Amino acid sequence: MPNLDSRTDLERVAATSLPSDGLDPRDAYMAVHDEMMLDGNARMNLATFVTTWMEPEAGALMSEAFDKNSIDHDEYPSTSRIDSRLSCMVADLFHAPGIDPQNPDSATGVSTIGSSEAVMLCGLAMKWRWRQARQAAGKPADRPVLVLGSNVQVVWEKFCRYFDVEPRYLPVEPGRYVITPDQVRESVDENTIGVVAILGTTFTGEYEDVAGVVRALDEVAAAGGPDVGVHVDAASGGFVAPFLDPDLVWDFRLPRVKSINVSGHKYGLTYPGIGFAVWRERADLPEELIFHVNYLGGDMPTFTLNFSRPGNQIVGQYYNFLRLGRSGYRRVMADLRTEATWLADFIRNRLPDYQLVSDGSALPVLSLTLADPTRFTVFDVSHELRSYGWQVPAYTMPANAEQVAVLRIVLRHGFTADLTRRFAEDLASVTARLQQHGSVGSSAQHFAH
Repeated sequence: MPNLDSRTDLERVAATSLPSDGLDPRDAYMAVHDEMMLDGNARMNLATFVTTWMEPEAGALMSEAFDKNSIDHDEYPSTSRIDSRLSCMVADLFHAPGIDPQNPDSATGVSTIGSSEAVMLCGLAMKWRWRQARQAAGKPADRPVLVLGSNVQVVWEKFCRYFDVEPRYLPVEPGRYVITPDQVRESVDENTIGVVAILGTTFTGEYEDVAGVVRALDEVAAAGGPDVGVHVDAASGGFVAPFLDPDLVWDFRLPRVKSINVSGHKYGLTYPGIGFAVWRERADLPEELIFHVNYLGGDMPTFTLNFSRPGNQIVGQYYNFLRLGRSGYRRVMADLRTEATWLADFIRNRLPDYQLVSDGSALPVLSLTLADPTRFTVFDVSHELRSYGWQVPAYTMPANAEQVAVLRIVLRHGFTADLTRRFAEDLASVTARLQQHGSVGSSAQHFAH
């Protein structure tokens, strides 16, 4: 056990600058371990889409790869080959044309540190393609515009600001929290580098009408307007829709869809952080964005914002793909949707104080408002649920619907039927207590990704 009897040792553990002397390994471990005990229980965190449970075998494999820098292709050729296979598997899942499962190089894609990096890469490819086309036509290319909904995740705002692209936000409204094809039709022009459609919004878990957006853009182009490509932000839905909604056409089956991002660390079921950026075909990723280096041994093309990164998430994702296969992912996602819709029915039938905005029939995500927020608010509910250990975010909707405040409940792999029923009971208890005593005066929480 650590020797923390003296005030000196306690100050050393709580240091905010590098201590002059270190602790022995056991003491250092216990100091960090004990402080982390104050974190919430990850399995009871219903705020995050990010995976909080994997099988022990996956954990063991990932621990074996912590020390491998995945960018060192010559030094770690097996990790490099696995990485290439992953991008090919994802591109094939999304129906990219010309994929040869025996040839990973037939796919145009890259693994990333989560969907945030993937978004940046796909956004850059959109900007470069637009600029090249404008320059080839002898037209100015100094005002790139990206059309997207006000319901996008903040990474898209970052992309536009960091890379000097004007965002053209399409507003949502109370009762409609996704963009519509008509909005897109009226918003594109010659400066539009692309349109972003979301498969599983962060705010409600709903799928946007990707096929409808594509049809609207087809009509614009056929009438002599701009020929605008679509990017699908499938960070959350990319590993759900292919297994539960295989007839939903949202991916590369639509020729106007040029790129897709997806998070392996969400419903890809891998610990953070891993994501993927994939393009329809090689021509959709401008060559100017690919760099070639040889100082790690051999020629190495690279197109990522990050360079060094551990190989463990790559190994963990590959384990999941091999372990589960299509039938396994289908089973996991079906179980989650079953639990989500059961919880929605419980709330609908047993807790009339709430109104469902989304019911788990797309992503296994529920969002709900209060029918009458005058006596207590969703922020009160969120606050009180913490006394049971549950972490459930409450937040207001985006611009034009800020008056709507919701709770969001995200169900993930490892969240069992028993936990679902326990949460339902605790939500009912919290609601009954608030009905009796009214608001506890809690304030708005930060929005959780």
